[in-house]
Amino acid sequence: MGSRAKSVLLIDDNAYVRRALHNMFEAAGFECTEFETGAAAIEKADQLKPDLIVLDFSMPEMNGLEAAPLLREKLPQTPIIMLTMFASRALEDIVLAAGVTILISKDRSHDLVSRAASLLNPPSN
Repeated sequence: MGSRAKSVLLIDDNAYVRRALHNMFEAAGFECTEFETGAAAIEKADQLKPDLIVLDFSMPEMNGLEAAPLLREKLPQTPIIMLTMFASRALEDIVLAAGVTILISKDRSHDLVSRAASLLNPPSN
């Protein structure tokens, strides 16, 4: 009995970043869907029902902080990882209050897939 691959919604306005994230997650066995804007992702989120959302903080039109509560409303059980170049304790408090599960600095994104996997498969005690 094979289980289906976990799906991740990648939302970032930078095509290079989206491609890099896509490659990282795909190499770990995830199925990826990419969106350039938060609004486009929100429109499709309940149809796609991803297992995980990776959301950029800084985007034009609708930033990640604006998109997160709308995604959380549509998908209350889905973990949301927010990526930013400007991680700080203060920003972490703000994004967690907006419904984000974890804030990760883009310069620490090398452990993004392992952090994502631990969210989706918590260790059983």
